[in-house]
Amino acid sequence: MNSKTEERTRRRVGLISLGCAKNLVDAEIMLGSLLKEGVEIVNDPAQADALIVNTCSFIDAAQEESVDAILESGEVRDAHHRGQALIVSGCLSQRFREELPKLLPEVDAFMGIDEVARTAQIVEQAVSRRREKIGVTTVVEPGRKAKVRGKIAELDKAKPAEHVETPFVAPAPLVQVEVRPNYIPQWDTPRFRLTPGHFAYVKIAEGCNHPCSFCIIPRMRGSHRSRGQSDVVEEARHLLASGVRELNLISQDSTYYGLDLRPNHSRAISSPEKFKAATQALPVTATTLATLIRELNSLPGEFWIRLLYTHPAHWTDELIAAIAECPKVAKYVDMPLQHIHDDMLERMRRETSGQYIRDLILRLRAGIPGLTLRTTFIVGFPGETAATFQTLLDFIRSARFERLGVFSYSQEDGTIAGKMSGQVGPATRQKRRDLAMAAQHEVAREVSAAQVGRTLRVLVESSATAAQLQKARIESWEHGMIRETDEQVGGLKGRYSVARGEGDAPDIDGRVYVRGKLPVGEFATVRIVGHTDYDLIAEV
Repeated sequence: MNSKTEERTRRRVGLISLGCAKNLVDAEIMLGSLLKEGVEIVNDPAQADALIVNTCSFIDAAQEESVDAILESGEVRDAHHRGQALIVSGCLSQRFREELPKLLPEVDAFMGIDEVARTAQIVEQAVSRRREKIGVTTVVEPGRKAKVRGKIAELDKAKPAEHVETPFVAPAPLVQVEVRPNYIPQWDTPRFRLTPGHFAYVKIAEGCNHPCSFCIIPRMRGSHRSRGQSDVVEEARHLLASGVRELNLISQDSTYYGLDLRPNHSRAISSPEKFKAATQALPVTATTLATLIRELNSLPGEFWIRLLYTHPAHWTDELIAAIAECPKVAKYVDMPLQHIHDDMLERMRRETSGQYIRDLILRLRAGIPGLTLRTTFIVGFPGETAATFQTLLDFIRSARFERLGVFSYSQEDGTIAGKMSGQVGPATRQKRRDLAMAAQHEVAREVSAAQVGRTLRVLVESSATAAQLQKARIESWEHGMIRETDEQVGGLKGRYSVARGEGDAPDIDGRVYVRGKLPVGEFATVRIVGHTDYDLIAEV
């Protein structure tokens, strides 16, 4: 073992990861890079020689959460562990790569999406820079969090941003951020999974080609780039061999998977008509999401394959048939629709009409018996009137989605929608979100009630006592707080196992509470005997 490896063996690194499942996979790859170099991963930030904050910058709430985590980590470091290097990774670094070093001088290194596999090297450089800064403390101004949040919100505007003044004179932080990301992991990329042993996220592609007017993701994550099918399948083989029972396929647009792999591909096929023409022109041997899930379904073992982040414009009859015909593919579709009114869909640049969406839902439900359909909507988008919102409200009641989340529109600088006229005030946005969730709440209770008496196959997540059940809660900006505390769950007595059905994705959907203790990470067959607002109660 050489001296450099010995030093890294003694090095301890902590990590805070925020945001979506795609960001979580990046965090897992960062940890894999560190472990490969002999670095020790610690759960207690106070013990770490370096702390990484893996950030999200999708909407303002996520951005605020990221800023808070960075500043709080810096304050704790200055108070208790002044030699600790602070590293910021992820979407916030990618989006504001030029401005953040001036706004956040307490940070020792910024790294972008393309650098996740080089985390160990960046940690070493950050620790070296931190040594030169010991003895210099950032001024903790009253209300600094709010100031930094506000200044970050201004960065994409035409006027130059004003920066927080600090007395730092130490060397500038390391900035390793590519302007246009193009990284994509491979099956043998070192990775340390942060999910429970029985399920994993499999990133099948990165980036996005869609022109949605409210979204900053293509600018942060780059153009869509698919992994090869054989590479994804090889990763799945290793995950299944390690005990994984659920493969959650993720990307920015999972239904676009493989289309960029065709010869001389054009990115301008986002609309349903152009996408359909492009898929019909593909050779028989071409890679698509349908060919991927069919090959994954052929792998030996008992497991689920779940599709997340599909786009309504890119559904084909072949994909619908593949889901219906493959027994290991969960009859579950995650498909953000964002709105149903044509005016709003046009302003959002979603490339789908309201009638197209209605027809697609009919095709999905007819083609995939027993389908659980999950979607999200944005309310309070610029130009949304009381009438257009009412159309959405009526659609929520009539479409009867089994799973649904609602976002209040977040005005993001650097997006087309951020500069649109007709911005809706925050109070109106919140009121509309509350009304939409109230409408879905009625639907959800009826959907749950219809499950009573049925037999269900579930994947066991954990054991839980009555005291733990009382604290059961899912609340996050990422899925629009689809499920808040159910008071009925607190009334459960005795020992229960917490499980998920085929219609419940990890973290974002409901749960099945099964009386008794079942083996964690294994499938079980249960009978539904009761329900809460979003959850089911069962017995073996």
